[in-house]
Amino acid sequence: MAEVTNTIGRRKAAIARVYLTPGKGEIKINGKDYKEYFTVPQFQIVVMQPFAKLGQTENYDVKVNVAGGGYKGQAEAVRMGIARALVEINPEDRVSLKKEGFLRRDSRVVERKKPGRPGARKRFQFSKR
Repeated sequence: MAEVTNTIGRRKAAIARVYLTPGKGEIKINGKDYKEYFTVPQFQIVVMQPFAKLGQTENYDVKVNVAGGGYKGQAEAVRMGIARALVEINPEDRVSLKKEGFLRRDSRVVERKKPGRPGARKRFQFSKR
C-alpha cells in the first residue's frame, strides 16, 4: 500500500482533513473533483497554490473531507492542509511554503453577538423622545 499522509487545515469555521498519496494529480473534495466542488476559478487556484509553488502538480493524489464555513474558508483550509502534508513528506519544502504563508493559520473568526445589541458592536438606533 502507498504511504498516506494525513493532515488538518483550518480557516474561520472550516476544517479540512487532507489525505495525500503518491499518484497522478487527482484531487477529490468530499467525493467530487475539486473543479466540480469549487466552481469559482479563484478557489481552484487557491487549492492548487502549494503544488504550483513546488512544481509538483502531477505527483500526488489528494482526498479531502471538508466541513464548516463558506467556500473561501474551505478553499484556504484545504490549501493549508495540502501544504502541511507536503512538508510532512519533504521537510525541505517548509521554507518556500512558509514564505508564501501557506502554513500560517489565519485565526480570524466572526466576533460573537453581544446581549442587548443587534450584532457584535452595532447598537440599536438612539431615540431622544
